[in-house]
Amino acid sequence: MVNKELTLEERKELIKKRIGKIENKIMVMSGKGGVGKTTVAVNLAFALQMKGFNTGILDADIHGPNVPKMLKIENFKPNTTPEGILPAKIPIGRGRALEVISLAFFLEEDSPVIWRGPLKMGALQQFLSDVVWGNLDYLIADLPPGTGDEPLSIAQLIPDITGSIIVTTPQDVALMDSRRAVNFSKRLNVPVMGVIENMSGFRCPYCGKEINLFKMGGGERAAKELGVPFLGRIPIDPVIVKDSDNGRPFILNHHDSEAGKAFNGIVDRISGWKGR
Repeated sequence: MVNKELTLEERKELIKKRIGKIENKIMVMSGKGGVGKTTVAVNLAFALQMKGFNTGILDADIHGPNVPKMLKIENFKPNTTPEGILPAKIPIGRGRALEVISLAFFLEEDSPVIWRGPLKMGALQQFLSDVVWGNLDYLIADLPPGTGDEPLSIAQLIPDITGSIIVTTPQDVALMDSRRAVNFSKRLNVPVMGVIENMSGFRCPYCGKEINLFKMGGGERAAKELGVPFLGRIPIDPVIVKDSDNGRPFILNHHDSEAGKAFNGIVDRISGWKGR
């Protein structure tokens, strides 16, 4: 990490300079864990990149930085230049690459992060002020579950944040927490781009019948009740789990599947979003 000697105000100015060049800055949130938020964030970022948008991922989950695992870049070690920290770059084709930064790049494998709030905020400040992002159309910030230090820091530090996306499952307990995430965004004047209902239905590979393992439609109802857009449903697909464990974003090779079409439909709504 660099620029440790900067004051908070100096760092904020540098953040403004760095992040101000990025056209769209999106927080991907969830009210609780276990809803597939990181999987959704990674696949949305790749889908955006595949549609021609230069995209980066900021892994802002300090205690559980899983983005590198899902991209098979756990062993990447960032280079530091006089300009700052260079993010990992994953080639997509045609000379273009998805950019990624994560605290996991600076930790030993399986090393826990035992930090209180000020240390976590300091790390996020450095990621925003010291990382040399390219000319990005989208920066996707994958946040930890809940409405604690990391979401609050990102919401307050990123200038002109585009909005937040709330990931939930159709279960009542997940919907209850997703409502809190929506209200968190509203209180901080972060526009809510919409709600994604993940793990929404499962099609039996043998009989073709759709089974609602975690119910269906709750995310859409919650979005309607809260007056925010509903971005779409992503069904359960075992291949998503397999690809994530193997470090391959699902959308790369399965864009014609039911889940792949759902991801692409959501990305179309995100890229066409003009605010409220």
